Amino acid sequence: MASQRESVEASESEVAVHWKEEEYFYPPRDFIAQANMTDKKVYERFSLDNFPDCFKEYADMLDWYQSWHTTLDTSDAPCWKWFVGGKINACYNCVDRHLAKHRNKAALIFVPEPEEEPPVALTYQELFVRVNEFAALLEFAGLKAGDRVTVHMPMVPELPITMLACARLGVIHSVVFGGFSGHACGDRVADSKSRVIVTMDGYYRNGQLLDHKAKADVAINVAEEAGQKVDKVLVWRRLAGKYSSETPMVDGRDFFIDDLLREFRGKRVDPVVMPAEGVLFLMYTSGTTGKPKAAQHSIGGYLSYVTGTSKYIQDIHPEDVYWCMADIGWITGHSYIVYGPLALAATSVVYEGVPTYPDAGRPWRIAERLNVNILHTAPTAIRGLRKFGPDEPAKYNYHFKHMTTVGEPIEPEVWKWYYHHVGKGKAVIVDTWWQTENGGFLCSTMPAIHPMKPGSAGPPVPGIHPVIYDEQSKELPAGSNKAGNICIRNPWPGSMQTLWGDRDRYVGTYYSKYCKNRDSKDWRDWPYLAGDAAMLAADGYYRILGRVDDVINVAGHRLGTKEIESCCLQVPEVSEAAVVPRKDDMKGKVPDVYIALSPGFAPSEAIKQAVRKAIEESIGKIASPSHVYLVPDMPKTRSGKIMRRVLSALSNDSDDVGDVTTLMNPEVVEQIRQMVATH
Repeated sequence: MASQRESVEASESEVAVHWKEEEYFYPPRDFIAQANMTDKKVYERFSLDNFPDCFKEYADMLDWYQSWHTTLDTSDAPCWKWFVGGKINACYNCVDRHLAKHRNKAALIFVPEPEEEPPVALTYQELFVRVNEFAALLEFAGLKAGDRVTVHMPMVPELPITMLACARLGVIHSVVFGGFSGHACGDRVADSKSRVIVTMDGYYRNGQLLDHKAKADVAINVAEEAGQKVDKVLVWRRLAGKYSSETPMVDGRDFFIDDLLREFRGKRVDPVVMPAEGVLFLMYTSGTTGKPKAAQHSIGGYLSYVTGTSKYIQDIHPEDVYWCMADIGWITGHSYIVYGPLALAATSVVYEGVPTYPDAGRPWRIAERLNVNILHTAPTAIRGLRKFGPDEPAKYNYHFKHMTTVGEPIEPEVWKWYYHHVGKGKAVIVDTWWQTENGGFLCSTMPAIHPMKPGSAGPPVPGIHPVIYDEQSKELPAGSNKAGNICIRNPWPGSMQTLWGDRDRYVGTYYSKYCKNRDSKDWRDWPYLAGDAAMLAADGYYRILGRVDDVINVAGHRLGTKEIESCCLQVPEVSEAAVVPRKDDMKGKVPDVYIALSPGFAPSEAIKQAVRKAIEESIGKIASPSHVYLVPDMPKTRSGKIMRRVLSALSNDSDDVGDVTTLMNPEVVEQIRQMVATH
């Protein structure tokens, strides 16, 4: 009877939580001895009693033309303004100010996908020259502070050069992930009202030189249909002196950047002095349906926050070689490849291709060759590399002091493989939780202060004060073993200012649910709704369970898909798992499980039964899947994200799986469809 009563009384946001609490792993003494932050009093300094002035500690890591008079302006709540009155330039802070001490130090190391192409190091001096010359070109093209430029580029050094040149002029950049289609790019061009697109002719991916410029022509047509005319397309060339696209250049509209740059050799452009609350960039969230929404990030607040969190959470020092395997087209790449590391005078690695090309040893060869000592990647990539077993990392002579996970919850089994086999048991791991809208980390262990706990993001970072609410705005306390909606009580400098051109959507999506007074100018009345389900353990560590809408309601029991996937990964033969809801007449919805096997294992009924047993033993028969499909591969975006939307459509016999042409492996969709149809 008790279990029935609990299921009836469970609120809409509460999710049955079944992962056991994991053991602690402690940071090595060697790491603690060199860490940027070892003072536990940092949390006192960033307490709510010291809010908002505590964030001066981050802002003081930057160089300002003029100090601010108001740390936090709440007059247009919840569109927060940080460091009002301050004057700053993001490019100056990431490049110019390092020249006196680090002129000849590598700022960026570009690793091409073809291994026969050697890595290319750009010193801070060379980065300064190239950014200035391209800024002069953009200025000549008529761009000025406040204008928008859409940047649709792959992972090449010209991408951060373009971003920094825009920032130098106060031009707002909108970087679109290179793997997105021309249509998706065009939607974002239209929404941001960009008159200029910066792109590249081609790039290497999985051993092929892909035609990228063709997407720009599609984007222009889509934007013009929506009423936005593009005047200029500026094209970087991947191979010197060679055009790597089948798409003709349009006279008067399309220009090769390397040709134009000859006119600007040696040019210097003074950084434009910008207000701290000015806009640095737009970053569109990666929704699959509906109008794209652009998180609008400020200059002073955002740059302060990513600099502070890069120093304290990532533990980046100028002498470190740091490699974030994310794409700069996502917020992770903006914050923790470009702006945060470069503001700290770090050496940041930019890798063009996929981590398993030409084989699974590629990341470890890169780390060995470049002496990378900080690695930052996503659970998706870790699971993909884990598929090839622990032997690959062991073949190479590299040594990480610090490793990060980002983008989604990481299952404890995967975390342990990352720790033991990639970090060789000697690196700290920070399992970070945050989002496009947030600018930087919200929850994470402080690497030299807290022990690590697999599957848990950890406590909030300094200055962030979360709360978990149920649907009735009741706070769920630590140790309650109940999950709800994780919110942030207070504003922070890295958070978006608003959604570009859509304040109502901004307020409605992120603040209206738990707002206590719509007319209030007091930040205490505006908790930020992240849209993720989470629970708070008795030790103060937050466990993120995934999106609130990534929950399956089975006969009144709300089950997080991530915890079911974690159970599947306990089966040794399983390399990847994806769980999606299938409609059911009796239970409402039931889980369907899709499994990709590790190399060397053949599909069998025994593996299916082992997956079922793992789920039922860890969670209970209520979570038992309707079907277990052993698929040849998961449908994935070119950034490696499993497209659960596609799997959900297949499970529910929908003919509409959406546009699969941008997938890394579109052919697998039809293979899975036939598999589902025969069950």
